[in-house]
Amino acid sequence: MVTQHSAAERRHYQFRRATERLAGAGMVLCTAVTVFFLFMILGYVIYNGASAIDWNFLTGLPLPPGESGGGIANALVGSVLVVACAVLIAMPIGLGAAIFVNEFPSARLCRTVRFMAEVLTGVPSIVVGLFAYALVVRPMGSFSGLSGSIAYAFIMVPIILITSHEAFRLVPPSLREASLALGVPKWRTILGVVLPVSRTALLTGAVLAFSRALGEAAPMLFTAFGNPFWNLNLGKPIATVPMLI
Repeated sequence: MVTQHSAAERRHYQFRRATERLAGAGMVLCTAVTVFFLFMILGYVIYNGASAIDWNFLTGLPLPPGESGGGIANALVGSVLVVACAVLIAMPIGLGAAIFVNEFPSARLCRTVRFMAEVLTGVPSIVVGLFAYALVVRPMGSFSGLSGSIAYAFIMVPIILITSHEAFRLVPPSLREASLALGVPKWRTILGVVLPVSRTALLTGAVLAFSRALGEAAPMLFTAFGNPFWNLNLGKPIATVPMLI
């Protein structure tokens, strides 16, 4: 009986090992296929586009339609200005909301804030652009880089909120309890313990939000609009890379 039982356990163990190896091989194969197509697309773009990228392309202004050549210098600078302003708007709002949702979970408003953030992440960017157009552009009477920054901020806030909230949840409760047990006020605990421990994850969330906003063209169509000339004034229409593309 013992021998039969041991043989059955051995067969079951071998079956599990074979299943695990098969599943592992399948996951590796799926990953390899995904990475292969990604690098194939990237290589195709680099192979066909590398010859067009030179110093004049990076430092020149776009030429009128129908003429070949030109550059994207004004669009590069405009994108940096618009997104940087959007980060300054979105980061305090998203981070503050995440702190509220995580550190004061008993408040009734927390679930509503979290739900609204998840809903906003799925809103099409063109809807955000229309909202910013009605909220900012029409009252101002003209397109502007500032309205584009506000549109980008609408896109970035829910991403920053959700990623920051998840980062705060990863902070061990024992660190908070130790700080509070020493008589440190809650706000000092948040600033001195929670934020420093989760700073890497917070930076990751900010980069994700930055990347998402930087690739959106639809909001710029209704806000910043575009400009073929140099412009560093966010109160006027400004060129951005997504709009130029």
